[in-house]
Amino acid sequence: MTATQPETSRTPAPPYAAPAARPAAARRGRWVEDWRPEDPAFWERTGARVARRNLVLSVLSEHIGFSVWTMWSVLVLFMGPEYGVDPAQKFLLTSLPALVGAVLRVPYTFAVARFGGRNWTVASALLLLVPTVAAAVVLEPGVGSGTLLLVAALAGVGGGNFASSMANINAFYPDRLKGWALGLNAGGGNLGVAVVQLVGLLVLATAGAAHPRLVLGVYVPLVVLAALASALRMDNLATARNDRRGMRDVAREPHTWVVSFLYVGTFGSFIGFGFAFGQVLQVQFAADFSTPAEAAALTFLGPLLGSLVRPVGGRLADRLGGARVTAWSFVLMALAAGLVLTASRAGSLALFVTGFVALFVVSGVGNGSTYKMIPAIFRARTGLGTRHGADAVAAEREARRLSGALIGLAGAIGASGGVLVNLAFRQSFLATGSGDGAYVAFLAFYAVCVLVTWAVYLRPSPRRLAGV
Repeated sequence: MTATQPETSRTPAPPYAAPAARPAAARRGRWVEDWRPEDPAFWERTGARVARRNLVLSVLSEHIGFSVWTMWSVLVLFMGPEYGVDPAQKFLLTSLPALVGAVLRVPYTFAVARFGGRNWTVASALLLLVPTVAAAVVLEPGVGSGTLLLVAALAGVGGGNFASSMANINAFYPDRLKGWALGLNAGGGNLGVAVVQLVGLLVLATAGAAHPRLVLGVYVPLVVLAALASALRMDNLATARNDRRGMRDVAREPHTWVVSFLYVGTFGSFIGFGFAFGQVLQVQFAADFSTPAEAAALTFLGPLLGSLVRPVGGRLADRLGGARVTAWSFVLMALAAGLVLTASRAGSLALFVTGFVALFVVSGVGNGSTYKMIPAIFRARTGLGTRHGADAVAAEREARRLSGALIGLAGAIGASGGVLVNLAFRQSFLATGSGDGAYVAFLAFYAVCVLVTWAVYLRPSPRRLAGV
């Protein structure tokens, strides 16, 4: 099969007719003209194979994007006293990529339909060379703090990859498989946080803290490989469309802001702790580590487990309800934050690490369950369960349209939580010399999230949305 001539009939039968493709004159590259994933015959014959190939390459590119996005969580571990950068400045270095990545998620979501999923995956992968090469050029003792902040901000392009990757894979898969495909795509991408920390640990343990460029040297060829593989094997869907009206519509929906707030608590915690955990260990328990490698050895486990359990959160939400799983996730996150606070005050490294790993794991579960709430909310809001025939088809289409828009918006807002986590740590260490103030703030925030989830989605009320 070629990209422009799938092994299918050119005249699909209702009700699986594909949306109209864009004019051929506007297309360049590998384009699939006929795409009907909801048609079982099409999916069995052609669709599953094409979608699987694009999913694998999307995961690869997104995984490397997450690694580049969070690479400053590793690079700051190499920056000893000779750099003249204090802990507060290091938290700024990890806050800026989180902020830029959150902002870029909105335009990256629209880029897939505008330029094509394959074309944008190649372009966004190549953009990862900019922060990687720039850091390799400037990272040495004596570099100015302004230069470091600018180069760290460039790493935010890696955070945008998640949004475009999810939008692209969402278009390839039928509704019945979207949860599995998007969960795999998100989990594989999130693993990049743990992998870059393992790479940093390996460099620290073998070459030492004087060689941060070796970490960057690992990722330059990987970025090129991801871009090349995407260019050769991925496809663009001619039927993909942007729905800017959908984004405007969900912005007027109160549930949009509730879910986005909850996602700040789940994904914002995951990515924020991914940026900050190694540095917090190195600052707060400096006496327990003789080398940066010893601190780095403890940082990758939390992001690793938190990434792996994200699909579990989705599965639990399927069985128990997204709101219920999300609420219990915040209860457990509050307990874990309390454990971290207790360990911090007692000076117990083992208890501290245990509490933080628990935060990563439960936030990973909450990531999956919160995303699962989105389609359930709009299925309830459109009255899908009470409609029949043509009305049910129209309600299903509307629910999918609004769900897709909210997934992009919630992803962008949720990523901003990573900024708040790092700023909370910065302020806490500046004010008290420890992270205790930040841990208290996290505990209080998770308690508020429990109350919000219960009040909006679980509290017995005639206005409660069923099935969320």
